[in-house]
Order: sequence, then C-alpha cells, then structure tokens
Amino acid sequence: MNKLKTGHILLILIALSTLIRGFLAAYLELGNDEVYYITYAIFPDLSHFDHPPMVGLMIRLFSFNLSLDSEFFIRLSSVIIGAVNTWLIYMIGKGLKDQLTGLYAAILYTASINCFIIAGTFILPDTPQLFFWLISMYFLLHALPDKKCSSFSRKNLLLAGLAIGLGMLSKYTSVFLWFGAILYILIYNRKWLARKELYIAGLMSLLVFLPVIIWNIQYDFISFTFQGERVDIMKSGINLDSFLTELSGQFFYNNPFIFIIVLLSLWGIIKGKKYAHAPLQKLLLWLNLPLIIIFLLFSLFRSTLPHWTGPGYTGLYLLAAAFLSEKYGKSKKPFPWPLQLPVYFLLIIIVLGIGQIKGGWLFYSGETKVTELGRKDLTLDMYGWRQLGGKFENIHQQQVKENLMQQHADIISYRWFPAANLDYYVAHPTGLQVKAIGKLDRIHKYAWINRFRGGFKSESDAYYFTESRDYKDPYALYGDYYEEIIPLDTIAITRGDRTVKYFFLYKLKDMKKLPQTMEGAGIITN
Repeated sequence: MNKLKTGHILLILIALSTLIRGFLAAYLELGNDEVYYITYAIFPDLSHFDHPPMVGLMIRLFSFNLSLDSEFFIRLSSVIIGAVNTWLIYMIGKGLKDQLTGLYAAILYTASINCFIIAGTFILPDTPQLFFWLISMYFLLHALPDKKCSSFSRKNLLLAGLAIGLGMLSKYTSVFLWFGAILYILIYNRKWLARKELYIAGLMSLLVFLPVIIWNIQYDFISFTFQGERVDIMKSGINLDSFLTELSGQFFYNNPFIFIIVLLSLWGIIKGKKYAHAPLQKLLLWLNLPLIIIFLLFSLFRSTLPHWTGPGYTGLYLLAAAFLSEKYGKSKKPFPWPLQLPVYFLLIIIVLGIGQIKGGWLFYSGETKVTELGRKDLTLDMYGWRQLGGKFENIHQQQVKENLMQQHADIISYRWFPAANLDYYVAHPTGLQVKAIGKLDRIHKYAWINRFRGGFKSESDAYYFTESRDYKDPYALYGDYYEEIIPLDTIAITRGDRTVKYFFLYKLKDMKKLPQTMEGAGIITN
C-alpha cells in the first residue's frame, strides 16, 4: 500500500469516526459520571474530591466557557481529541515499524470500545488522559532507547515529562508512565541516570501536578485517601468474582477481537518474535503492561473498573498492529479479516446500544413492583432525564403559582448521582439549585458545592426525587431535617409506548434542623 493511499484511508477513517462520535455525543443523554464532571467545569478548583481538574477544564474550554452547554458541546472535547488521538497513534505506529503499522494501529484504536465510545464520545477523565498518554509515549519512544542520549532525545524526554504531568492532571494513573520509564532505564539504558534532563523531566511532571498536591494539603490529602481506599488490598481477602469481572471487562471494553489479536502478538513476543525495532518493542511493554498487571492484581482483592487500564492497552494496540503488518503486510488484501472483525463488532455494539437506550430493543425490565421498575436495565442510566426535566418544569411552575412552594426551593439529593443528573437536566432549566445531604463518600464534590450555593437555611423548602430503579425512602433520609414530607407526584418515563421507570417527587417543607458541616470543606455529615 503506497504512502498516498495510506494517508487517504487514514483521513477517511478519522472523518467517519468523528462524524459517528459527534452524532452519538449529540443524540445520547449524558451518563451519571458525565453530568458529575460538569460540576468540575461549573466550580473549577485546583483539584477535586474524586479526580484532578483536567476534565473540567476540557469541558469549559470546548463549551466556550459553558456558554454552549448542550450534550454535544459538553462532549465536544472527547470528539475532537478522539480524532487527534487516532492521528497520534498512527504517527507512533509509523515510527515503530512502517506506515501500514500506523494505519493498522489507527484502525485498532478506532475499533476499541474504550477508545471510540468511553473516552472518545463520553466526557470522562479518560479523555484527556488518553491524549496525554499517547503524546508521552511518542516522546519517550523518541528518547529512552537512544544509547547516546543525544540532544534530540534529551529534548524529547523533557517534553515527555511535561506531557506526563498533564496526564497526571487528568488522572492519577498516568504516573505509571514514569514507573515503566524508570524500569526501562534501569534495565536497558542506564546512561540516562547520568543525564540531568531525566531529573528535570521528573521535576516538570511534579510541578505541573503541584496544584493537586496543594489542594490535597488544604484538605488533609482527602482525594489521595479516597482513591487509595478504592484499591486498598489489606481490607479484604481474595475475591475471584471481582478478578473475573475485571478481566472480562477488559476483554469487552477493548473489543474481544482486538483483545485476542493483542494476546497473539504478546505470545509471539514471548516466543522471541520481533515485530518492531527491539528497544522500541521493549519500551512499549514496560510503559503499558505495569498498569494492566497491577490493576488485575488489585482486582483479586477489591472491585475495580475495566476502563482504568484503558491507556495501557494503547501501547499493546501498537504491538498488535506491528504483528498484523508483519503477518499480512505483503498480502494483496491490505485489510485482513482479523482487522475487519473488530470494526464489525464495534458497529454492531453501537447499533444495538442505541437501539436499547432509545427503543428497548434487547430486553424490557418488566418488574411489576412500581418502586423497582427499570432496575435491571442499565441503559436507563442514559435515558429519561430530558423527559423528567420537561415534566418537572410544569409541576414547579404550578406549585409556585398556587403558592405551595418557594420560587427558589432547593432540590435535595442523597448521593452525587442522581444529584448531578438533576443538576443538569432538572435544576438548571428551572433556575433551581441542587444540594446534597449525606456522608462525604456519598456526596463527593457536593460537599463543596453546598457551600458555594449558600448552604442550608432554616424554614427553607426543597424538592426530593427518587426513581424506581434506585428507590430511597425520603422519610428515612430526611425526616429529621424537615417538618413535613409530602408526596407530590409520580412522573412516568416512557420509551415508545411503554413506561420504563418512574420518578417519585416529594416536597420537603420547612427545614427544622441544619445539617452539621465540617469546618473548611463544607462537608456534610449525617
């Protein structure tokens, strides 16, 4: 395949994938995590309870300072960065072996469910992390294997230090790049230990990450403590269920066919095959495998999420692309069937996913108990919030008109989701504010948002929503805080001609007891 044809195919790939992801970004409602990260953009800070600040900065930048706040613009950074990442992995693959390897890597990246949908369409901390992870790998591959530590390599190492720091501002796990880089240096190229640029690059990463450290010092390292507890293996015994869940999640998130190609390429490397220049091949393994292996080990003891290892697989896609290029590069058919299958699988998943979210094609969660309707359908996380917002606006206007509720009554929630969903789809259109009453590990950033929004006031009124998929009794939660709790309405969410879930709306009248707060952070406790 000649250079011109490879370039044309790459451009077509990027253009088509960007159009599809742009459509999905505009068409699908925001998920629980996505609406939560909007609060990072609305209330910017040096860092946040759950994650560093980069995802909020991306939302604010690409939504033009939140002046355009539709789902499309909230997710626009993912759509654009996804296109740039496809080009980046092509460039890395091209340098790793040849243009065909670059093209194959771009196709594998695009066919990955994690890269195409989770980080390439939805807006999550993984979006900027993947971007800076790929940039970091690009510079490290152009630096660390150089035995002479040339001026060009030293400059690339400094740029890698900057990129890793920005990756750490996106998600803490980006630090694994330094872990892999140092191990590679110690084993294969110790000359870097005598170069000042190595230490300057490390210092650059630390300086870029400094805002997160400062924020955590202000709040007793609360974010690091929270994330550490999520992977603390000392509090539980071996849990094979969580390990199998993690492994199967990685298998699916990376696209089963890509996962198999990756395993085949790794097996070839174990047997001594060289699909690319040996130092580059070794460096890719050291930069990416530690993240995957360590979280697989964590999953033996604690529940983990498969997308946490997503960046580590990008390096393995590159090795898989080199493997395919070596095996099929001289074939008359430039796109062998092992490369076609992942693309077909991704398209099927997209069609079925949209069908289930919007039409309930695959299954109907037909519980008969009203307070459990829809519980088994996970796709309802991303469906019905627009309906709820429209229906509630009419209810609220009527309540105010009849002088039954205060014009600026709060909406109260017990957890960061559905608090963030209510914030974006219900409160924002009606000019109300969402606050949360609960323990820190339940309300997360809303402990700070409560303070930014003026806290709680005696004799104030509020609305409370709970849905049939996750029903929480308002009397048990807030009976001590309000004089009266009154059922107001049951809002049916329909999909087609079927009711798929209910929202139960209550009025909380006359706050009689103010939630206690911890000094400094505004953290609410029960």
